[in-house]
Amino acid sequence: MLKKFLFSIIFFLFLINQTNAKENIMILKLKDGNVKIELYPDVAPNHVERIKTLANNGEYNNVVFHRVIDGFMAQTGDVKFGNSSKDDFNLSRSGMGGSSMPDLKQEFNNLPHERGTLSMARSSDPNSANSQFFICFEAAPFLDRQYTVFGKVIEGMEFVDNIKRGDQNNNGAVDNPDKILSFKSE
Repeated sequence: MLKKFLFSIIFFLFLINQTNAKENIMILKLKDGNVKIELYPDVAPNHVERIKTLANNGEYNNVVFHRVIDGFMAQTGDVKFGNSSKDDFNLSRSGMGGSSMPDLKQEFNNLPHERGTLSMARSSDPNSANSQFFICFEAAPFLDRQYTVFGKVIEGMEFVDNIKRGDQNNNGAVDNPDKILSFKSE
């Protein structure tokens, strides 16, 4: 009887852990395929909550990768000016906006900026992250503890590698940029 009870408790805890793990997996659909992303609420709870809220409300759908620098990163997430399906879409202003939510306080942590890392973009003010984020193509240790790491690509990095690159002479600005087709919880 005790064995059955202990087994039931262990099985229940396993199911809870599996459910919690799935809550922190997001799918970023790109032109070439799906990118599976694991979020890190334990080190950046407010940033993860913001990403989940905007993604699950469809705010990131059709938002362009406005700044893409070969060997460095692909930046997206301007839900105000970067949505290519909106009537007021203006590529020249993409990258200058955020969401209607207030900016986030920094949650800098010790996770490194390595290949596949997702981190929040911000201005020179450390507490100015809002909706824009970037995915690192390569390690960028000079960003460590300067920007909030909130997740990492766990499958499909080859599709991130296919994102159209920007002009190196224009800070990575992209003409006719690729976009996020959808971004949502698994």
